[in-house]
Amino acid sequence: MKKVLFLSLAAAVLAAACNTSRQVDYSNPLDVQFGDPYVLLASDGYYYMYGTGGVKDGFGCYKSSDLVHWDYQGAVYRGNTPDSWALDCFWAPEVYYRDGKYYMFFSSNWKVNPNNDLEVFRIGVAVSDSPTGPFEDLSDKPLFDPGYPIIDADVYFDEQTGRAYLYYSRCCYKHPVRSQVARWARKRDLFKEIEESWIYGVEIKPDFSGVKGRPKLLLRPPKRMSDPQAEWESRSVTNGEAGRRWTEGSYTFRHGDTYYMLYSANFFGGGDYAVGYATSKKPLGRYRKSSFNPLLQKNSQVTGTGHCMALKVDDDNTVIVYHGKTAKTGDARLVFIDRLWVDADGRLRTDGPTLRNPDYK
Repeated sequence: MKKVLFLSLAAAVLAAACNTSRQVDYSNPLDVQFGDPYVLLASDGYYYMYGTGGVKDGFGCYKSSDLVHWDYQGAVYRGNTPDSWALDCFWAPEVYYRDGKYYMFFSSNWKVNPNNDLEVFRIGVAVSDSPTGPFEDLSDKPLFDPGYPIIDADVYFDEQTGRAYLYYSRCCYKHPVRSQVARWARKRDLFKEIEESWIYGVEIKPDFSGVKGRPKLLLRPPKRMSDPQAEWESRSVTNGEAGRRWTEGSYTFRHGDTYYMLYSANFFGGGDYAVGYATSKKPLGRYRKSSFNPLLQKNSQVTGTGHCMALKVDDDNTVIVYHGKTAKTGDARLVFIDRLWVDADGRLRTDGPTLRNPDYK
């Protein structure tokens, strides 16, 4: 199954999975307390949602026939076992169906930590015969070791070439970067330095045993404050919240001959967490950020909107799935689903964030 915005799906699967004749009211937020949500339309015609939280040292899963009503399926993966490479901080799972198996890509701290670093995040792969698991580690070590902590795996399968590409975010940890924003913050005694996370892409081996070639830098925060993206991508710094600038939570899809990369910026636990996008004519760039960014950001009712993915539900409806917060949820992150579409001029749009669930108003 090809992970692109306009997925080519069998008519029978679509008919079983969704109502194609109307726009669905997704009752935002859903009663699903996940960060970093990811939804898979499986071969059985049901949707399966995975995300961060809810399971100690692992991941849980919800199942739905309509993207509105969700039933919890329990824990589907657990790490931090004697045979597992992964220790703690299990984040951002994504699941793909390939050749009769389900593969889960996820982030966690590696048990191998000779320097006693605070962050040793790497990306792992687990496999199962079912979308509800149990998922078992494909290897006793991470997918690969770039020499720095990484999170937020996303895989794009290119049917035209048969190649697959892994996108990930280098963590901010021990990654101070010189920029005008960093100088601005230092002069105002806000932060001595500004650490940044950057998004990379690399081709991945077909059997998911490793990567091919060297990772390529694709997206990073702007260096200059005059850059049109600098204001919204630097809010966690300029409001004094954190001495870091994030470029993370990427999701890549293709529409026509253009590759779209969704990404999130600012502190994931703050109100200014927001989503932008960039476009390219090739899977590994060069990516150019949209002049219409941010695509998705807080409003008077919903804050902390980010780490999203795009899902086509039928020929007329595509959605953006993301987490956010309301005044009633406090720091808890819940899942939201809103419409997503591409204009005739190639601009990506959404009507989110929306708040329709009366229990959270």
